[in-house]
Order: sequence, then C-alpha cells, then structure tokens
Amino acid sequence: MKNLRFFLVFAVLFMACKAEKHTAIGVFVPGVMAGSPIYEMMAQGVQRACAEKNMPVTVVEAGYNQAEWEWTLTSMAASGTYALIVSSNPSLPAIAVSVSAKFPKQKFLLFDGELVGNPSIYTLRYDQHEQFFTAGSIAGLVTMEHGGEYKVGLLAGQEYPAMNETILPAYLEGARALAPDFSVDFRVLGNWFDAGKAAEIAADMFNRGVYVILCIAGGANEGIVQAAAEHGAKVVWSDTNGYGIRPGVVVGSSVIHQDKAAYEKTSLFLEDKLPFGMAETVGMKDGYVEFVRDDPNYINTVSETVRVKQAEILEKIMSNK
Repeated sequence: MKNLRFFLVFAVLFMACKAEKHTAIGVFVPGVMAGSPIYEMMAQGVQRACAEKNMPVTVVEAGYNQAEWEWTLTSMAASGTYALIVSSNPSLPAIAVSVSAKFPKQKFLLFDGELVGNPSIYTLRYDQHEQFFTAGSIAGLVTMEHGGEYKVGLLAGQEYPAMNETILPAYLEGARALAPDFSVDFRVLGNWFDAGKAAEIAADMFNRGVYVILCIAGGANEGIVQAAAEHGAKVVWSDTNGYGIRPGVVVGSSVIHQDKAAYEKTSLFLEDKLPFGMAETVGMKDGYVEFVRDDPNYINTVSETVRVKQAEILEKIMSNK
C-alpha cells in the first residue's frame, strides 16, 4: 500500500512537471452522469459554449466515493491539460481550495456552492431558500387539502451544511407560512443510491402521518416515489422537472437551469471575463430557479384551489413580498 501511494504521488508530480499548454475544458462529475440530470445539464452547457469556440471538452466521472474526489481532481489539475475545470456540488469549493494550493494556476468554475476570495475559483450558488420555501408551501397546501396532521416529510441522502442550514429550514418555513403548527419529519438515508432502504424509510414516514415527502436522495428517490404510489401519498421533486416520473404522485417540482448557467459562465471564461475570486447567488427573478406550474401533470394532479394559492406565493417571491 505504501509503495502504491508513493507511485501515485510520484505520478502526479511527474504529470505536473511534464504538463503541456492547456488544451481543453474539463468537466468534473462528483458521481456519474447517467441518471444525474444536474450533471448532464452542466456538461451540456459547457459543451455548447466550447463548441462555439472549438475548444475540446473532457468529462471525468469521479464516482460516488467522496473520499476519492480530491485525488481525481488533483490528477486533473496536475495534468496541465485543462484551462478550466467545471463542477457542481456543495462540497467542491473546499476540495478545490486544497487542490488550488498545490496548483495555483488551475482555474475552477463551481456551481451549487459558495466561496469568496480565492483568485483561482469562481462559484455560483442557486437561491435554495427560494427553491425549498416553495417546496414547503406546495407540500403544506397539498397536506392541508388532504386533511390529517400538519406534518410534511423530507428524506435526504445525507446531511450536509446546505441541507441543515438552508434546505430543511426553508422547507419548514414554507409550510409554516400557511399554518404555524406545521412540523417536519426529517430522515437521512445515509447514501444516494439505496432505493430499497429509501422505500422502507418513506413507508414508515407515511405510516406515521406524513402525506407529502420532499425527496432529495439522488438515485434512491425512485424508492420514495414507489412507496408514495403504494401508500396513496405524494412527493415533491427538486432540481429537474419530475412530474413525468410518476404522474399523479409528484405534486410539485422545482428546476435549476444549470445548463443555462454552465453555458453562460463558460462562455465568459472563454472570453476572459469570468471574475475569479467572486461568488454569485441567483434565484427565481434571475431565471435560474423555477417552480414548474405549466406542466400538464401538475395541472391534472393538483387541484385548482391549491395551484392558485401556490401561484400567489410564487408571485410574492418574484415581487420581493
């Protein structure tokens, strides 16, 4: 093991010494592309911008083991190949700081995270307070119309700062804006792929009085949706349009226009106009976050009364009320 680690370290240093002039843009996927629309949109946006400038794009999938992400990112930076490395995950800014300390000339464009002051890193964060406040409001409205306990559910793959500090509080705030008695049944799966375990947890939540669950569990969301269908319950989706996943079960869906953001910010980099060292937050008024309300499945599943009330909440957010 020690000999292998020595070899790997030597290989990275060798690549750094032999690095050629930057010849491509690198897309670092902290996971896999298949079944991950957010990463697919990121890659599509980068590829579109680079196609306009005849710049090659390389996509590197790092897998689900977060312990290996920094090593993979370090290898990309050490190669000297990438003028810019683009990625998306709340944990990436801290990892990029560590990598940029070793390779200060490497530039990073990171979505869904926030970091200010590093001259090698630009971050763009979506307004998750707006996004998940509206998730809480639709969950609360559907719950109230259904009757029963004033309780909504949230099942997450893992706990992380954005979940605990922004997503969960905003979700509960959205429900409590309707009635202060609302509570949230918050559960953590422990990974982003075990759909069977997610289904078991969701079933227990439904049996304990939850009618609507916000699912943020990656590939395991499939199990939550299946459990909701079996229990005659509902789910709220996030980041991509989820109404078509199980029509009649998904009652709310917010989308992140990551393809738009990736295209625009990569284009700025290629024009030498991306302001590294800065962080930007964008939301509904900027056109990067949207609660989808014109999908036929939303209209057919959610009553007009609930849709009107949700529209009123969205309009208040858009007008800063």
